[in-house]
Amino acid sequence: MADLPGMTLAQPNGSELPEIEPLSPDPDIEAAQLATESAVEALPGQEETDSARNVRHVDADIVKVGRRVQLAFPRGAEPVASRDDIVSRFAGLSSLKTYDGDDDNLAQIVRRARTDRELLEEILRLVGYHDASVFQSLAGLGNGADAETGATTGGGPIDPGKVVVRFDIQPGPLYRFGQFAFGDLERTGPDYPDLRAAFRLNPGEPVNADRIVEERFNLETALGEKGYAFAKVGEPDLLIDHERREGDLTLPVTPGAVHVFGKVISSREDFLSGKHLQRIARFRPGERFKRSELDDLRRAILATGLVSTLTVDTRKAEVNDQTPSANGAGEAPAVVDVEVGLTPAPLRTLAGLVGYSSGEGFRVVGSWEHRNFFPPEGMVRARAVAGTQEQLAGLTVRRNNFLMRDLVLIGDLFARYQNNTAYQARTVSFTGGLERQTTLLFQKPWVFAAGFEAVATSERDAAAIRADLPRKTYFIGALPLRAAFDGSDNLLDPTTGFRLGLRVSPEISVQDGTRSSYARMQLDASYYNPVSEKLVLAGRVRFGTILGTQIDNIAPSRRLYAGGGGSVRGYGFQLIGPRDTFGEPSGGRALSEFSLEARVKTGLMAGAISVVPFVDAGAVDTTATPRLRDIKVGAGLGIRYETNFGPIRIDVGTPLNPSRGDARIGVYVALGQAF
Repeated sequence: MADLPGMTLAQPNGSELPEIEPLSPDPDIEAAQLATESAVEALPGQEETDSARNVRHVDADIVKVGRRVQLAFPRGAEPVASRDDIVSRFAGLSSLKTYDGDDDNLAQIVRRARTDRELLEEILRLVGYHDASVFQSLAGLGNGADAETGATTGGGPIDPGKVVVRFDIQPGPLYRFGQFAFGDLERTGPDYPDLRAAFRLNPGEPVNADRIVEERFNLETALGEKGYAFAKVGEPDLLIDHERREGDLTLPVTPGAVHVFGKVISSREDFLSGKHLQRIARFRPGERFKRSELDDLRRAILATGLVSTLTVDTRKAEVNDQTPSANGAGEAPAVVDVEVGLTPAPLRTLAGLVGYSSGEGFRVVGSWEHRNFFPPEGMVRARAVAGTQEQLAGLTVRRNNFLMRDLVLIGDLFARYQNNTAYQARTVSFTGGLERQTTLLFQKPWVFAAGFEAVATSERDAAAIRADLPRKTYFIGALPLRAAFDGSDNLLDPTTGFRLGLRVSPEISVQDGTRSSYARMQLDASYYNPVSEKLVLAGRVRFGTILGTQIDNIAPSRRLYAGGGGSVRGYGFQLIGPRDTFGEPSGGRALSEFSLEARVKTGLMAGAISVVPFVDAGAVDTTATPRLRDIKVGAGLGIRYETNFGPIRIDVGTPLNPSRGDARIGVYVALGQAF
């Protein structure tokens, strides 16, 4: 080429350009590529073959465990035993399943797959497959990966997020139990058949490690229930014979001697004496030892609410001439004493409660109590109420576990002023009696109460209040009786079963020299039907009557009323029933109530919230028998918030056929279900 005019630079010549040296490979990229290739080749189950097809079942049941794990079980005439247990246990322990949502590289997936393969083989051995084989293979290794075989076709880079690990299970034969050895268990003589039957594994059954642990516990329990207080059951030894495909189990048992109960010894005689603890216990000296009785005693002592820490242990007693005999033949048996170590809990409590309902207004309650004021279990409680319609001051004394377990001696003295829509009353009352109560810890099917009541009350009903008439004074003596059966599953939140209760109170009333005798009776019944896991239908009926005298001879506070949160929701407290000439409730001698509600779990707040639509109805009559001529119906919706001590209830109801003066809305807040 000719030189261009005016150009002073030489024409470029290719021979003058420097040579370009090729770039060396990035060591990190090269190492990662080699690691990925070696990781894929090193997968267990892959090293024997170039294709996963050779180690996969042609016909398999596939179970997905998370996003990136599959278990393949062979189909055949004999299904894999304990398959559901294998899957659930693997899913709970699998590393691949645990880190399912992580962004792992292929090497991490491979390491976890190796761990999971060993885990799966161990689980198979636990359920009796001691010759099982597990093969791994991959799917989703690249855009050109074969989804069935996992073989890559080189169609694209590996995306670890799409990799799926498949475990093909070849279980092999199921091993079964062969021989059993139980150490010295046969030395129990006549007890041996029952004790051997408590260990519910026999030759020919599949070898299962979980069953061995479970039945070992059952045998220990049976020994304790049969009187073997110091029996020892050693660790099980399972010997697998691959030739016979059986497992021989040795369980060393040292039963020791049969024991009977001796005495109960308390570490704090001044607080809860051994004599009182013996009264609480369900066993008596000389009875054959049963370990479950110790557990029951522990729960009963905790139920007193008087202890913070507690131990219940056994020790061999010294045998003497006064040692109780279990067989009555004069031979001194082996005796075991029960030692109770306890630490007192705080015994004094100050409590307060503030409440409100649209029918009763505000109510503030305060109390102080000492739960062991006069040992053992002698409680004193002072209480006071200040409310819109009620003021009260009272003192309660009670002795729990009096004379026998669960029997309560109670005395209660209070003075109260009531000023509600139906009546005004100034009352002094003393009650005393015995009762068998139910508790949250020991919900009892049968409860009862019997006692006496002495009442002096000065009252006037709504008509007398309107006319500004003086109060009438009543002196009342009563013998209240109560019996109830509880066949429900929960004291505060029943979901199934039924309850039935009856109250009878013969009474004598004297007013201005006029003596009247009558009997107050009330029957309550409720039923709970679980329609599904999230729905319980509950129904309740109540019938009451007063027999033996006219209504004018009965103090207004002793008459029957309906309406309110524990009665017919939607109506005010005691506002259902006969009315006087001023339209105020005057009470009656017959009571009828009906309730139906659906308790529906919503799943909100981890299932703690339920909604409860309800319908209530009730009537009060002046006759002794119900006539239901003026029945009132209320309906509404409630919310339940479940806590560890019972549901908190909020109900909002409205009257469907209100009387003149009834409010349109009633709101009720309380602990526990309405019934």
